[in-house]
Amino acid sequence: MNPTDAPETRPRTPGPAYRGRLAPSPTGLLHLGHARTFWVAQQRARAPGGSLILRNEDIDSTRFKLEFVPQMIEDLRWFGFEWQEGPDCGGPFAPYHQSERFHLYRAALEKLRAGGFIYPCTCSRKDIRDAASAPNAENEEPIYPGTCRKKNLSTLNSQPSTRFNWRFRVPDGETISFTDANFGLQTSVAGKDFGDFVVWRHDDVPAYQLACVVDDAAMRITEVVRGADLLVSTARQLLLYRALKLTPPGFFHCPLVLDEKGQRLAKRHDALSLRALREQGKSPAELRQDWG
Repeated sequence: MNPTDAPETRPRTPGPAYRGRLAPSPTGLLHLGHARTFWVAQQRARAPGGSLILRNEDIDSTRFKLEFVPQMIEDLRWFGFEWQEGPDCGGPFAPYHQSERFHLYRAALEKLRAGGFIYPCTCSRKDIRDAASAPNAENEEPIYPGTCRKKNLSTLNSQPSTRFNWRFRVPDGETISFTDANFGLQTSVAGKDFGDFVVWRHDDVPAYQLACVVDDAAMRITEVVRGADLLVSTARQLLLYRALKLTPPGFFHCPLVLDEKGQRLAKRHDALSLRALREQGKSPAELRQDWG
């Protein structure tokens, strides 16, 4: 981004106004990797006497299960997490369930559409995989080849049965940079390190990138703490902040917790879920003892 139009991405000075967040998705049991990142988020909120917000990211009804929500809150409380705003206690920026915030996402989508930042894309995942030369090593997502960049909504409206995603057009060749509070200066080149990305899915659901930006801005989050696997996502989101004329928060990305094979933990690692570890008699203090 050019210095004259780049959004403010410098780390915020800690102070009473610090607002951090925990943003789990109820698609499975929380595991030790979630706990490690969330614990860093809580420590960074507590250090300046700030607030911690719990947001339930339940917009994808095809993946989440309702029973995981109370289990998620119970596991977080057991581990020692405390938040000042959330779905169980309310707060000034309610609702804290993403499934109840669709009106905000739709308003942002319309703003992007009116500004010419997005276009309808009829490509399937298979189409993109077949057209791409290789997946991106950072996020295992192939670079979108731009097949639908010249399509417009009026053309698709003449074909009512056509399903399409709304895709954000990245400024090819532009370097997106930000200073991460943990890893330092980060740079990505649009069109090379990441391509045009989906902001609204064909099944009428906002994509993670859009929902995350809208909610973090609306809830006045001053710093986002999350895993290092989302570093490239931050570059995408900075473009959305700019397009929507929103001020981005600071960012702190944490190293990932790996299993014995060197792979990052996922919700398939049931043996390392907080619930399983609790049933094994492990205590939160014992699980945290090597974290420093």
